[in-house]
Amino acid sequence: MELFVLWDIDHTLIENAGVSKEIYAAAFAALSGREPTEPARTEGRTDRLIMRDMFVREGLPVPDWHFIETALAQAGESRLEELRRRGTALPGVHEALKAASAQSGWVSSVLTGNIAANARVKLSAFGLDSLLDLPVGAYGADAELRPHLVAVARERAQRLRGVSADVPTVLVGDTPRDVEAALTTGSGILAVASGIHTPEELTAAGATDVLPDLSDTKRVLSMVESFAGH
Repeated sequence: MELFVLWDIDHTLIENAGVSKEIYAAAFAALSGREPTEPARTEGRTDRLIMRDMFVREGLPVPDWHFIETALAQAGESRLEELRRRGTALPGVHEALKAASAQSGWVSSVLTGNIAANARVKLSAFGLDSLLDLPVGAYGADAELRPHLVAVARERAQRLRGVSADVPTVLVGDTPRDVEAALTTGSGILAVASGIHTPEELTAAGATDVLPDLSDTKRVLSMVESFAGH
């Protein structure tokens, strides 16, 4: 049974305990020479949109993406130990990822608004990076809008792992934007209410499968596997 599973990172796999917003603020300060007047607005958006929005709100010209990505990567790398100290992998995540990686025919990776360097920092802080096929994931530098990341990941899975174009894709995430990305690309969605959004909000966004978290490994795998027949 073949399946392509794409996990969100922040508030789905890990709790970053505010370190994410500190990374955005540090990258902004490195590029602009001053602190932002208010924190980044994340809400499941990509790093491209988050950083552009910060500069626009502060009334500053938006730097070229190359400079933004470099500043984000430097800010993320410098906060690895802080993330490890304050943050945590969420309940059941190690077990769920390990079980998914062991499934025959499954390719398990990430679909995240984080740039690839910071996705790796966040996952490696809690020993999750080795449980995912990160080269076929899709990241915040790859597109501005989350739904567009799905096609990026699918292309990488086909090119790098020989996954056929018609293999079902399943997204696992905690925001209405994860739900939107799945529904607009014909993907399955397993929503988890482990972030700021309630089960009711995720259901209203269009998710029919919602869990409070990923702690029940058997149930998680069963719900993800159910999309293989869709």
